[in-house]
Amino acid sequence: MSPPSCNGFNPFLWVILLLNPSPSLAFGAFGDLLIPLVMSLFSQANFEEDTQKQPAVGHWKTLMPSKGSKEETETGCQDAGGVDETQSAEQLNVSRLRSSSVEIREKGSEFLKEELHKAQKELKLKDKECERLSKVREQLEQELEELTASLFEEAHKMVREANTKQAASEKQLREARGKIDMLQAEVTALKTLVITSTPSSPNRELHPQLQSPSKAVFRKGHGRHKSTSSAMISAASQNVTPEPVSHERKEVDPILFAEFQAWKESPTLDKSCSFLDRIYREDVGPCLDFTKRELSELVRVAVEQNTLTIEPVASQTLPVVKVSAEECGGPKKCALSGLPRTCKHRIMLGDSGNYYYISPSCRARITAVCNFFTYIRYIQQGLVRQDVELMYWEVMRLRREMSLAKLGFYPNEV
Repeated sequence: MSPPSCNGFNPFLWVILLLNPSPSLAFGAFGDLLIPLVMSLFSQANFEEDTQKQPAVGHWKTLMPSKGSKEETETGCQDAGGVDETQSAEQLNVSRLRSSSVEIREKGSEFLKEELHKAQKELKLKDKECERLSKVREQLEQELEELTASLFEEAHKMVREANTKQAASEKQLREARGKIDMLQAEVTALKTLVITSTPSSPNRELHPQLQSPSKAVFRKGHGRHKSTSSAMISAASQNVTPEPVSHERKEVDPILFAEFQAWKESPTLDKSCSFLDRIYREDVGPCLDFTKRELSELVRVAVEQNTLTIEPVASQTLPVVKVSAEECGGPKKCALSGLPRTCKHRIMLGDSGNYYYISPSCRARITAVCNFFTYIRYIQQGLVRQDVELMYWEVMRLRREMSLAKLGFYPNEV
């Protein structure tokens, strides 16, 4: 039985064309062979139907015999035999076309099933990819929320720390202002004391080196603490005798005075200036040049940095010795000269805790240098309000003390 047709076109072909308007794209190389074959199949099937609808030739019977009936009968038989052969060939072709159409249907069905299976697999893969991307998005959103929370927490923490530091800074500022006010009051008092001191009549509270050791003790930074006993103060004031008026002549050296004036314009403790360079070469260096060169250098550095401490031996307890006894000396041996001398004082360099016993001569030399540095520091800090010439003569007096001390002259009270 041939496939149903409608107006010369098979519905199966409509189905294929509707499913895919371009079969060659869907079936590939197979589609290029499939389309012509299907078209030929349905054209032959339509031809078969048209053949079956036509009346068979040679099947009409004559009602009346005629003269040439015998010849006509033979001719009709021959025509009927040819028609039979033609019909059998057409039937064979139709059967072949039917078997081919069945095969084509089966192959097309299998191909469509494979394509459907592939499409389903692709959909499953896309579904899995969508699920994976959804999980990634959820994870990123969660991480973003956590990061935002941590950033807010860190910001609050930084704000708290800033507030704490601000409060501490304000407290330190208030304390610093209080200390500044106190220091300003002390500076005002020191200026008052310095103004009352002159080379001819020095203030003994400002220059404690003029006092005897029995009336004062040394303190760190070349200073001495005055006794707090009122009885001792009254006794000292009663025993003080007026100094004799000096009748020696003085003349200002123009070179030294010019160097001092240049230094006074911008006071500094730098040794590169001509004023201090000369004093280092002529006075400070020779005065602090002892036998023990290494210890002498340490003493010079401590004097420059104002970290040297001199104290009487009798008023202190025994020290904790951190270096060898040979280096520190002892009550009967000077650590700077290395000579056997009675040592009534000892020195400490900075906060090292090591004490070195020194003889009276070495103490006089160190004290003379300390007095000089103390005075020029007062000038540098603006605490001395005197005429330039008076300050110059005070510096010369201190230089003379260093010169006498380095030559071995020192007062009996030392």
